[in-house]
Amino acid sequence: MKKKMGLIPLVLLLTLGLVAIGCPAEAPAPAPAPEVEVITWKISGHGPASDMSQIHCDKLAAAVTKASGGRLVFKEFVGGSVAPAHEELDAVAKGTLDACFTCPMYNIDKWKAAGLFSSRPNGLPGECLRVWFNYGGGAELFNKMMGEDYNAMTFPGALAPLPPEVWAHSKVPINSMDDVEGLSMRAIGDGAAILGRIGVAVVTITGGEIYEAMETGVIDAFEYSTPALNWDMKFQELAKYVIYSETRAASDPQVFFVNKDSWNALPDDLKQLVQDEMDKWSQAEQEYLVYNDIYATQKFIDYGCEVSHLPKDVEQALIAEAIKFYDERAATEPPIYKEILESMRAFKQAYTTQANLTTPLK
Repeated sequence: MKKKMGLIPLVLLLTLGLVAIGCPAEAPAPAPAPEVEVITWKISGHGPASDMSQIHCDKLAAAVTKASGGRLVFKEFVGGSVAPAHEELDAVAKGTLDACFTCPMYNIDKWKAAGLFSSRPNGLPGECLRVWFNYGGGAELFNKMMGEDYNAMTFPGALAPLPPEVWAHSKVPINSMDDVEGLSMRAIGDGAAILGRIGVAVVTITGGEIYEAMETGVIDAFEYSTPALNWDMKFQELAKYVIYSETRAASDPQVFFVNKDSWNALPDDLKQLVQDEMDKWSQAEQEYLVYNDIYATQKFIDYGCEVSHLPKDVEQALIAEAIKFYDERAATEPPIYKEILESMRAFKQAYTTQANLTTPLK
């Protein structure tokens, strides 16, 4: 009897041991998650909050912040709120801004060749311009123009080409070169100089002065922007004739620029994300404006305006004078000017040849 009783403690010990082996040890407390570094960029458009380019700049900012999971926050500003209006690119180069979305033509005070990218007579139309910029070396040439010492850069996918601008809104019809000569017309930039060379009496005023100048008879015609924007400006109230042709301003693009130091500090995955989103939203702006221009043209017609195409003889005169104008300028500007001009001309010729091969015969 005593021997049997002595076995109980041994069995109990074995049982407890087996239970202990079958129960896992208590898991250690999880290590705290590493803090995610948040990078904040300041990005500005070049216009007011209602400007379509500013709206798409804001859409880009929201998309980058969301897609990065908050690792890269784009804090958006409207034009003129961080840097003086139209000086956003200089603010990027100085580091006041990390990025901006602005028109190249605002920078012709630094590089005359910047005007070749923007709103110029006989320039590249929207799709052609974007393809050249993305694949034909345009982005690389823009960076070369700005120079290594200028602390800002762009890249393929960063250009949003606007649709062609209205050639002119006019109180009088334009049926031939006879109607162009002496026409009192508001115009700016290279277009103003070239229009003057074909006989237009050019008046250079700001966009905000157009309405009064037309009402008071200071001018009888004017150029401004695309059909959709011009409709919103109520220009249908000023001029009966709305004349179309891409020869004066085939496209007036906006381009995304980034500060080189800010860019180089980004990890590779965020660089790719930024480029992808810039490509997406620059293309989205172009498509949105093309869509709205279609319906704006019909609005002009329904209002009672006469919509027509610029006569062929005026187009030919403008193109011929534009070629002479840019050849003369290329002969006096730094070599990069001629390099960009020749690259654009060669690509436009190739693009047009291809388009003509595929366009149905009329």
